[in-house]
Amino acid sequence: MKTVFMVAEKPSLAQSIAKILSRGNMTSHKGLNGACSVHEYTGSFIGQSVHFKMTSVCGHVMTLDFIGKYNNWDKVDPAELFSKAPTEKKEANPKLTMVKFLQVEGRGCDYIVLWLDCDKEGENICFEVLDSVIPVMNKPRGTEKTVYRAKFSSITDTDICNAMNSLGEPNRNEALSVDARQELDLRIGCAFTRFQTKYFQGKYGNLDSSLISFGPCQTPTLGFCVERHDKIQSFKPETYWVLQAKVNHEKESSLTLEWDRVRVFDREIAQMFLNITKMAREAKVESVSKKEKAKQRPLALNTVEMLRVASAALGMGPQHTMQIAERLYTQGYISYPRTETTHYPENFDLKESLRQQTNNPYWAETVKALLSEGVNRPRKGHDAGDHPPITPMRAATEAELGGDGWRLYEYITRHFIATLCADCKYLQTTISFIIGPEHFTCIGKMVISPGFTDIMPWQSIPLEESLPNCEKGDVFPVNEVKLLEKQTNPPDYLTEAELITLMEKHGIGTDASIPVHINNICQRNYVTVESGRRLKPTNLGIVLVHGYYKIDAELVLPTIRSAVEKQLNLIAQGKANYQQVLEHTLDIFKRKFHYFVDSIAGMDELMEVSFSPLAATGKPLSRCGKCHRFMKYIQAKPSRLHCSHCDETYSLPQNGTIKLYKELRCPLDDFELVLWSSGSRGKSYPLCPYCYNHPPFRDMKKGMGCNECTHPTCQHSLSMLGIGQCVECENGVLVLDPTSGPKWKMACNKCNVIVHFFENAHKVRVSPETCESCDAALVDVDFNKAKSPLPGDETQHSGCVFCDPVFQDLVELKHAATRHPMHRGGQGRRQGRGRGKGRRPGGRPNPKRPKDKMAALAAYFV
Repeated sequence: MKTVFMVAEKPSLAQSIAKILSRGNMTSHKGLNGACSVHEYTGSFIGQSVHFKMTSVCGHVMTLDFIGKYNNWDKVDPAELFSKAPTEKKEANPKLTMVKFLQVEGRGCDYIVLWLDCDKEGENICFEVLDSVIPVMNKPRGTEKTVYRAKFSSITDTDICNAMNSLGEPNRNEALSVDARQELDLRIGCAFTRFQTKYFQGKYGNLDSSLISFGPCQTPTLGFCVERHDKIQSFKPETYWVLQAKVNHEKESSLTLEWDRVRVFDREIAQMFLNITKMAREAKVESVSKKEKAKQRPLALNTVEMLRVASAALGMGPQHTMQIAERLYTQGYISYPRTETTHYPENFDLKESLRQQTNNPYWAETVKALLSEGVNRPRKGHDAGDHPPITPMRAATEAELGGDGWRLYEYITRHFIATLCADCKYLQTTISFIIGPEHFTCIGKMVISPGFTDIMPWQSIPLEESLPNCEKGDVFPVNEVKLLEKQTNPPDYLTEAELITLMEKHGIGTDASIPVHINNICQRNYVTVESGRRLKPTNLGIVLVHGYYKIDAELVLPTIRSAVEKQLNLIAQGKANYQQVLEHTLDIFKRKFHYFVDSIAGMDELMEVSFSPLAATGKPLSRCGKCHRFMKYIQAKPSRLHCSHCDETYSLPQNGTIKLYKELRCPLDDFELVLWSSGSRGKSYPLCPYCYNHPPFRDMKKGMGCNECTHPTCQHSLSMLGIGQCVECENGVLVLDPTSGPKWKMACNKCNVIVHFFENAHKVRVSPETCESCDAALVDVDFNKAKSPLPGDETQHSGCVFCDPVFQDLVELKHAATRHPMHRGGQGRRQGRGRGKGRRPGGRPNPKRPKDKMAALAAYFV
């Protein structure tokens, strides 16, 4: 029997699709990576009985990066990143070992069916999966087709079965357009980011951003926000005057009239109009017009409109909205949430989607009325050729989805129902008056048929005061005529909804990437999100944009990125050559980069006005080993030490606190040590600022503290304080934290494992002797006499933390409460070094992993 291997984009999708296709008759087991399950069943495929294996990936299998040496910021000229630096595909998440997992499960299979999301990113992942699986599949006979692509828009029985019965092929051109975008963003973004980060962080101390990033889409997005800020700052309010009249139309009721001139900016002229109008005692009706109007129901919902409404009406950021929408999709509640289309295809079963909503108490009556009276065909929108508009696919309750999930689902459902309702119809009455020589107007609206506003009440016609029944020539007594003094107002800061509209209009990003770009400018501290989800640029964001305008406006204007997006779309359509587009675009940005570097003084002039130089920032903390003067600790991101005398800056671990470590000095360079800590429940370790930035030994890397230092005799090093191999990770060593008493602990120098032990002990010391069973270093413990766990009056004991029965009940394994998953300084992505086989630094053997004790420690896991 032949085997069909099927791959979805997420584990939950794989389970749902397999359940539908197998009709629930399947077996499941966890894959070797622990993250993805494998679902198996027997069925029919292209006219033969086959064995199906369904599994998934977790998003992209591979990611694009520079080869090793080009990731070193200190040794590589950023200009080389445009062409010289080779790139390679690496596993996106090495811990998942996704390539190995796919090869193990796909080995010996005869066919592969790709159930990845049906967008450009999904097509790209298709080929990442194929690159992993094709080499281990059975070879096809002759020209036999073995690769199939399923196209679907929702996780419903009908859609999944239809997709299985109409399999196609993956789209190589769409995948190439994603490859091109990835390489352009990597090369351009990294080159500009590395240069301006190193340049400005080396000069200014209070930028408060760990990365001064540039992105071909991110920077124009920031540009829109700063452009609005500039308009606000340059706005000069003007005073104007408005004539307002009120007439009596009932005994105790008056009608406010609007002046046809609207407003005037000259006080004397306004006063003249007031004087001549006040002379009249009556308002004469010049004309009465009544016109039936319609407020159109909304177009079907696409991604951009969903993001706009979620931000403006629901107060949910774009990134958060997409996460919720994707969850609703994978759970089968809505159709695919990434679409540019606002037009339903002719064969879309609108009534079936509507029937799903007949039992919801919020809109059941409206739905039943539509089904009985007949639905209106949705308005003709834009067909982008991707997915149908976002549609609710099955009923849900607030209890099922809860919180933001329900709020977004409710909006999507109400929007869908509204597209099938009639337009809202109302009667607009306009009465024109003349008072003296001046003309005034009054407009009133009366709803004839609410239509779609029943289900979208926030769109309803507002209730207004009723207008009098009158005819041309009728006269009303004037109650009051007065002059109102007002001022023009500046525009407000951009809302997320307005920014999304601008990005869509100018072709910046895609429906999938727009939330990412907005989130990036927030994360980089370029803008802050104010009340009403308005985006206010920070000083850093403003200075960067003004600097780009000063040097090369095209770096921040949307025009050049919009042109690149059009080229990428042509690649996806097979109308442009991938390599030519890549080379041409990189050549343009390479020239711009060189000009930017040569002209950086222009941006520097702006920076000097807003930010303080390093020498004037921070507080004295520890002594420099070169000049023995105090270095200043700069707490603003990225935290670092600066010696103004030597003009040297030393990076530090991030996302923790730094303090002086007992005024102790490094034996290698005489720098005073500092102590990094992630808090009382986290880990802490001392480090030498110089060694941290300039590794003293070959087996050390930049960004290592004393807990990883291989100095053979230093009392703070791994050699002196290392106890045993970590019970969880492969390369880590559990190192005694000498500052943790009386609540003593040892922490892994690679992962976030912490082992608490010997509470209330006076002293804990790592012995030079090792355990005979596991080769871990023994510890000498001096307990508090009043609280000693030792028998009799004993207070001192030496033994192995893992093997000694006296110590066994005093050990508790936890995970460190870190402020951020990356606690290293420098570039953030650095991996800790692996320990060599054989012997530990300082002459001790490498401790064996105490496997028999791991279960005991795990019992204390928190």
